[in-house]
Amino acid sequence: MSDALVNKEYQEFLEVAAARCRSEEELATVQKAFDFACEAHRDSALGSGEPYILHPLRVAMIAVSSVGLGYKSMCAALLHDIPEHTDYSVEDLRPLFGDKIAQLVEGLAQMRNILDSSPAPLSPEGSEEDQQAENFKRILLTMGDDVRVVLIKLADRLDNCRHLDAYPQVKADKVLAEVKGIFIPLSHRLGLYAVKSEMENIWLKYKQPESYHEIESRIDRDVAQRSRDIDEFIEPITSALEAMGLRFEIKKRIKTPYSIWHKMRTKHVSFEQIYDLYAVRIIFESDDRNPAAERKTAIDIYTTITAMYADKPNRLRNWIRQPKPNGYEALHCTVMSKAGIWVEVQIRSRRMDDIAEKGIAAHWAYKQDGYLSENDSQVDRWLEKVQEIITSGDIQSLDLLDMIQDEIATKAIVVFTPKGEQRDIPKDSTALDFAYSVHTDIGNQAIAAKVNMKLAPLSRKLRNGDQVEIITARRSAPKPEWLSFLQTRHARRRVLDYLRTAGEDQLRRGEEILRNREGASGQEIPIRISLFGNNRPGLMEEIEIALRQIDGIEDVVTCEI
Repeated sequence: MSDALVNKEYQEFLEVAAARCRSEEELATVQKAFDFACEAHRDSALGSGEPYILHPLRVAMIAVSSVGLGYKSMCAALLHDIPEHTDYSVEDLRPLFGDKIAQLVEGLAQMRNILDSSPAPLSPEGSEEDQQAENFKRILLTMGDDVRVVLIKLADRLDNCRHLDAYPQVKADKVLAEVKGIFIPLSHRLGLYAVKSEMENIWLKYKQPESYHEIESRIDRDVAQRSRDIDEFIEPITSALEAMGLRFEIKKRIKTPYSIWHKMRTKHVSFEQIYDLYAVRIIFESDDRNPAAERKTAIDIYTTITAMYADKPNRLRNWIRQPKPNGYEALHCTVMSKAGIWVEVQIRSRRMDDIAEKGIAAHWAYKQDGYLSENDSQVDRWLEKVQEIITSGDIQSLDLLDMIQDEIATKAIVVFTPKGEQRDIPKDSTALDFAYSVHTDIGNQAIAAKVNMKLAPLSRKLRNGDQVEIITARRSAPKPEWLSFLQTRHARRRVLDYLRTAGEDQLRRGEEILRNREGASGQEIPIRISLFGNNRPGLMEEIEIALRQIDGIEDVVTCEI
């Protein structure tokens, strides 16, 4: 039975690998890697009792089918556990498979060491968050060598998630903590939507099982009732697009349990109040891969759909004109069906869909094929920026993680520096948030801003396309009042770090500012602090830890200090 299972999964993998490989020689190398790994792991078994080779085989399948990697990455995925679980070393692989595949396997071994080690805490009483953030930083640093190492590791961790029941509880908890703190942010920033969504749902299933099963049950019941309505919604769209002579496919999508849970939790809405539960994705073919032609086709489809169904004007999202920082391009609109339900319509070309599903790997594949979009270098710039930030040493690990989490939690807008350089920042960011995104010193010394050449306060919320200049003064310093309008975790943490060293008086003023924010919720903030006790070190730590968790007034009212 075991041999039959291995053979079945190998044949499925081989079919996908053959379609991805560009020559018989590449496919032969992949087959050679499988044969080598199969023999090396012959006497090993997984925690489930299945043959060990199934794990690297499944990782390779994810690497090619979900991430879109090529033959060298497939080989590295098949061989990634060889150095740890067999008597072979990376040097044994080098003459058989070449330097590049050996380097990928070595990089994966180094990443395993990062995750298995316990880095020195960033503070005398370093938390698990500190350690996860430090691991996150060290993993990002490895991307400078070859980003494929990180992409293969994402495939590895996704397979771990799919088979968590076979792990001891301690190991499963460690995997889930790394998924939430490291791999979900990474998959988001690298544009791997499918991988990110699956990891999020698995995390919710194991960490919030009651919520997960309740939401899943609600989805099943709702879909059973609405399935015919969605089909009837799609029918006239299909006829109209066929009449336009387009080649296309239409997919139905249901919002994921994690997305629903997160929206219910952060927006304080019920399941019934989530109006974008359903989405229809239209993927059209574009022969000439011309950005202007793609944009025109997307707009034509949008015009056709909104002529049939009433649209919700404030829900139009044009990420073709201005793609997301992770490379995502699409045109979204929300329209009212004849059955009286809101349906989100996502319009993408085939290229856009590949990049949306497979992220950075698809981005580079199209780049190598000679296709250049206006967004072509955006992901490359982000990778370069990460390397520059980390190697400069002027940012702490937690700050780096905050910057990525800010991107996940909110939608992005684009603003420009006085020199015309583009910067992506979270929606609703203020001029001061922007200042801190440039450099801590600029934020700390900020006194005012110029937005579109006009003087503005640091609290000014920025809009898409604003040009921003920060005015600084050497003697200026962060003020507790800033906490009342800062929006991003990164900026708030930098201010709190400064206030923590500035003395007890400023911390007390910071507490007062946070109390004043209670008006947004109409609830009293239960802060219990003795500022005049003799426990100053403990007091400072309590304040810092509690304030780190604060995203808005909703967090304040649930935070016990």
